[in-house]
Amino acid sequence: MDYVIEMLNIRKEFNGFVANDNITLQLKKGEIHALLGENGAGKSTLMNVLFGLYQPEQGEIRVKGKPVKITDPNVANDLGIGMVHQHFMLVDVFTVTENIILGREITSKGSIDIKKAEQEVRKISERYGLAVDPQAKISDISVGMQQRVEILKTLYRGAEILIFDEPTAVLTPQEIKELIQIMKTLINEGKSIVLITHKLKEIMEVADRCTVIRKGKGIGTVNVSETNPDELARMMVGHDVVFKVDKKPANPQQSVLDVKDFVVKDSRGVTVVNGLDLTVRAGEIVGIAGVDGNGQSEFLEAITGLRKAESGSVKLNGKDIFNLTPRKVKESGVGHIPQDRHKHGLVLNFPIGENMVLQNYYKEPFSKRGILNFKAIYQQARKLIDEFDVRTPSEYVLARALSGGNQQKAIIGREVNDNPDLLIAAQPTRGLDVGAIEFIHKRLIEQRDNGKAVLLVSFELDEIMNVSDRIAVIYEGKIVAVVDPKETDEQELGLLMAGSSRKKAGESTNV
Repeated sequence: MDYVIEMLNIRKEFNGFVANDNITLQLKKGEIHALLGENGAGKSTLMNVLFGLYQPEQGEIRVKGKPVKITDPNVANDLGIGMVHQHFMLVDVFTVTENIILGREITSKGSIDIKKAEQEVRKISERYGLAVDPQAKISDISVGMQQRVEILKTLYRGAEILIFDEPTAVLTPQEIKELIQIMKTLINEGKSIVLITHKLKEIMEVADRCTVIRKGKGIGTVNVSETNPDELARMMVGHDVVFKVDKKPANPQQSVLDVKDFVVKDSRGVTVVNGLDLTVRAGEIVGIAGVDGNGQSEFLEAITGLRKAESGSVKLNGKDIFNLTPRKVKESGVGHIPQDRHKHGLVLNFPIGENMVLQNYYKEPFSKRGILNFKAIYQQARKLIDEFDVRTPSEYVLARALSGGNQQKAIIGREVNDNPDLLIAAQPTRGLDVGAIEFIHKRLIEQRDNGKAVLLVSFELDEIMNVSDRIAVIYEGKIVAVVDPKETDEQELGLLMAGSSRKKAGESTNV
């Protein structure tokens, strides 16, 4: 069998921690090969070895049958290997073209020939169905478009083998469909793809073969046409996974969060939340469904004190919390799992143990008279790490060194431990594997069953449908309908999210 890439018995360690333990992966020409594993299983590490960002302690890499030593990404590029990173490597103030040609500039008479470069970018984008505006600034285009720029960067450098690292983690459902089509086009053009993911649905839809790794070890490679999501999940986590959320009917009590006539502007001064009304009661999970960009982020930021609202009323247990500081909102009884865990959830260069008390470091026993008590801080961290199954070599490891799933578990542990009356969960399972998703859904339902109010915002309709007791649909900054998940389906939700009105006899739109 001819392979375009062979990674044979790769071992990679970090200060004694084995991230890849003698893993073998073989990529055929013209296939999409999924690399599946839990968060922290070692998937990205293995591909960073292939791309030259890390050097393995043991093992051999072959490209088209020839042994190679990939010492840095430039060597990988020269060998026809390109990588689309999960966190995009783009310069916001540069244009699409400037980002694509960075380091490989087209020059004429000693200066960059930007017009010629734009023509080249346009030509490549048309060939592969990657429609982007070569002159647009990165800061002005959507996340989905930024990803296209990353793909174009690899193609511009002549990549024949593309590594996609969790490519759908930050995309809307529509953008995911478009990306799948792009990957199929690339394969038709003779490219080969390694797809790092934990989304079983996507693997079943696009992958030819799948290699599973668990806790740094290779579990096996299977033909996707001969397997199913249950078997893949079992290989990934080591036990059966329940995909259906198991919960008893809600028992909603008194109102906890009351939002009326809420108006919020975005950073450009445009009104994006426009007279929004919403109520969340104790003992229920209210899910907000909507296409990204309809005011969800600004709404949550304004409620939690991260952004100033223009007008309206926000009450928690009858008390006004309108435009309070984040600390005051927190002390009023609000827990917040933020949408962007890196920006608003963690201090990445702090140890994970210190991140566990970010909301309470100024209180006893964690400090006294302004002096931090590190013994108490790390004692608390160890307790939460055990309780919330945060997989880390120790509580002293920097937060940035943990996988996304373990970072998220740490945030949830910290927020839930404070026993808030209202828990706001924004994209709580974005970029997480099925095992971590199952764990987080159980924790949200536990909060509900303990009589707490939970507000869930997610772009994953499966999650909204399975976890919510009521679904509030947001469109152009307003709640346009509130529906019972047992009485609706994804098609109807999709229409409501697109602005269609719901016209059913006797339907209630009470919020």
